[in-house]
Amino acid sequence: MKSTRFVKTTAAGRTLDTASLERARRLVGLKGYVTNVPATFMPPAEALSSYHELWHVEQSFRMSKTDLQARSMFHRQRDAIEAHLTIVFTALAIARFLQNKTGFSIRKIIRTLRPLQDVTITVAGQQITAKPQLTDYARAITNVLGIGQSVGH
Repeated sequence: MKSTRFVKTTAAGRTLDTASLERARRLVGLKGYVTNVPATFMPPAEALSSYHELWHVEQSFRMSKTDLQARSMFHRQRDAIEAHLTIVFTALAIARFLQNKTGFSIRKIIRTLRPLQDVTITVAGQQITAKPQLTDYARAITNVLGIGQSVGH
């Protein structure tokens, strides 16, 4: 079990580690970043800004695993690996575009649009196409994307 941070344990017993406590108090509110990118290549402010944007990448990968139902693939050939990555990153780019354009989460977009399918049936030699009834969310999404006229009623 991990010992308490500011307690020294010696043969004589336990005592408060005042030096560690004072050092911690001096450093409260400070955060350091370590990078292997030289400051001549990327100024510290830009490196810090890039680090703060990292959450977008992490969010995209969480999104790809859950909302896009991406799963691990075990490819051996370079062409297959590159094709798989191209598909995954294309899906991420499209998902980001849809989120930014509509203001809805990709989960909401998928759940809203997935059931929308046209069906064409032939009755007595005549083709009939049935279009789905759009919900308000579906209408908002399709209108923002400029496809509202061709989908649903």
